[in-house]
Amino acid sequence: MATIPSHALRHLTLTRPWLRKIRCTTSLAFSSQDLLLTYPDDDNNNNNDTDHTKKTTNSKSQAFFPKKNQVLELECESLAFKGKGVCKVADSGFVLLCDNALPGERFIGRVSRKKGSYAEVTKLKTLSPHRDLVDAPCEYASYCGGCKTQNLSYEAQLRAKEQQVRELVIHVGKLSDKNSDFECIMKPIVPCDVQFHYRNKMEFSFGSQKWLPKELLHEKLDGNDNYALGLHAPGYFDKILNVDKCLLQSEPANKILATVQDNWKDPELGLSPYNVHSHTGFLKHLVLRTGRNMKTDLPELMVNFVTSSYKPEMLKPLVEKISAIPEVVSIMNNVNTSVGNTSVGEEEYTLYGKSTITESLRGLTFQISANSFFQTNTHQAEVLYKLIEDCAGLRGDASEIVLDLFCGTGTIGLTLAKKAKHVYGYEVIAQAVADAHRNAKLNGISNTTFVQGDLNKIDENFGKHFPKPDIVISDPNRPGMHMKLIKFLLKLKAPKIVYVSCNPATCARDIDYLCHGVMEQNIKGCYKLKSIQPVDMFPHTPHIECVCLLELC
Repeated sequence: MATIPSHALRHLTLTRPWLRKIRCTTSLAFSSQDLLLTYPDDDNNNNNDTDHTKKTTNSKSQAFFPKKNQVLELECESLAFKGKGVCKVADSGFVLLCDNALPGERFIGRVSRKKGSYAEVTKLKTLSPHRDLVDAPCEYASYCGGCKTQNLSYEAQLRAKEQQVRELVIHVGKLSDKNSDFECIMKPIVPCDVQFHYRNKMEFSFGSQKWLPKELLHEKLDGNDNYALGLHAPGYFDKILNVDKCLLQSEPANKILATVQDNWKDPELGLSPYNVHSHTGFLKHLVLRTGRNMKTDLPELMVNFVTSSYKPEMLKPLVEKISAIPEVVSIMNNVNTSVGNTSVGEEEYTLYGKSTITESLRGLTFQISANSFFQTNTHQAEVLYKLIEDCAGLRGDASEIVLDLFCGTGTIGLTLAKKAKHVYGYEVIAQAVADAHRNAKLNGISNTTFVQGDLNKIDENFGKHFPKPDIVISDPNRPGMHMKLIKFLLKLKAPKIVYVSCNPATCARDIDYLCHGVMEQNIKGCYKLKSIQPVDMFPHTPHIECVCLLELC
């Protein structure tokens, strides 16, 4: 069971004052001409920075409602969903969002586009760093986009995430923070006490076009030198940031990545990366999964090469190198002939070892195949699932029915089955349902039923396939629950709903629907939010998990 360090829970619910001032000025640390030289415009700007900067000094209203390409001096005051920095005008409430801006940071930004009540800004230059600056240990932190907040202290990350959930619950979920019970409902965020090497799955892409930072754009790269294996550069579907080591995955996984990097570009192997423009090339993705040997408790790894065709002889030299690493117990080959960017193949082959690896969660053993869904942070999943179990509050006398919506491979339902009469799980992905059946059998659990079905397309007959549940578990993906499912739950009136969310914005929306209804559609809510518990599953990233308990009024 993961422990929660006490220092990480201090001052997490303090609110910060709104930004008092946004300045639009030409008297900056550099001149307008420097702006033109250092930060070339996008295609629509036609080098008119000087004009736009001058205009900002002449009209107060334009400072409140800036135009596209206007250059502003800004201060970031908080983080929004997906980790964008929020700058807010005190007098008008106009919001500007900026990627890679962190709370307390003063910077120069250019308005890239307006979207109704807010605008997006591109950061040009930092004037003063954010107030919780730390050194990012990863050499790719400035470019990758995956760990956007790695140079923000972990306590500050937690404060920002908790504040984001708090504001969404108030403004979208329509719960008043003036109510005396609000602080009891809004729980302090649960930190993750393992902040690096926590991911058990990483997907890297092969590419024919290496992404380079501005200072290296003058370098001419040809042939193999332009090949890359790593992560997509932010904003580019066709450029890959070459990565030799990722601090989020396990050390054995980094050992495999280094081995592949040292060998795959060897001209004698004749391997080529997939080109997303010409749709030619062989290597598409390298997926690394880390599990655990249940007997020795040592890590075991699966390597999955995703290729455009099945040519095992091409991969043989790499397989021989990788299989020499002691932790590697499985090397798979998913063949994906489509032009899409997915890592799931139409065909799957075992090149070395076994076709699955294992992992333990809440005392159960799970077999993980190349394309299985499994909680990406096993360590923090133990914490998350304990919170779900506590919210469910099963009596343990095997008398209660659990309906597990968006059940995936059955991990939540299976961990609750030992205390329930029966668990009914629904999931749209056929392979996940097959994995759920397999995992139930592996753990000797017979009181579960897993069914393939699209919960966005349910009809009036949906509730006839299972008895009325005492507890509903809902763990939807980022878009949240479809209105059809909301209506079904409001009609079903199960005594308790445990809503598990990876998107606090849609979570707050669905809580509003379940509690307050939808007036425009004459839908009445019938639930009361008893608690909402943010959980940090992915340190240094903008992602937030929430566990919400709703009880029937």
